[in-house]
Amino acid sequence: MTIAETVAPSGSVMCTDAVGGMVQAATRAAHRRQLTNISFRQCTADSLPFSDDSFDVVVSRLGIMFFPDPLASLMEMLRVTKPGGALALAVWHKSELNPFFHIVADIMSNYVEASPTEPDAPGAFRFAEPGKLANVLTKAGAISVRERVLEFDVEAPVSLKDFWQLRSATSGTLREKLAGLTEGEVTRVARDVREAVQDFFPNGQMKFPAQMILVTGRKR
Repeated sequence: MTIAETVAPSGSVMCTDAVGGMVQAATRAAHRRQLTNISFRQCTADSLPFSDDSFDVVVSRLGIMFFPDPLASLMEMLRVTKPGGALALAVWHKSELNPFFHIVADIMSNYVEASPTEPDAPGAFRFAEPGKLANVLTKAGAISVRERVLEFDVEAPVSLKDFWQLRSATSGTLREKLAGLTEGEVTRVARDVREAVQDFFPNGQMKFPAQMILVTGRKR
């Protein structure tokens, strides 16, 4: 929706998501913001229901790390991009550079044994290693591939008291782990998290330093 506001009034946006509930929620949000230059479709990235050379720019923000087949998806995204058009991707940098995530994960590891994960398994930090996603985009056929690190703050009007509820409600993986703990253990996890993150709440509101890797390329 930010992109739709940026390219208005002459430009338009097609927003896709694999989950129907996300598409419905986004559609409602666009209506609330009175955006008329954005449309929505439910589909997966490796099977886009659009003709070749349809879009000037294709953007995937915090999505490709969860795709079952990133290479096939990037090839499909390039297919629907116009010749000379751009493809832009945003993924999380390394976990240790993003305390919003790793502090809770570190505390949970004291209560639930972390399962080993394959380096290429879908997950938030699948492309956290510099150069990894850029190499896949190049292999997909993109040219002029570039990578840069974006440093910013994850900040919102969320209090320390409400932070745990926010994190536990927005992470399916975290909810699954918490479901296996006793009520007392869940209480202790919440206490440990609040103690560990309190320095990231200046003036009573959430502010975590964060880093992403941005990868861009063009279609021949």
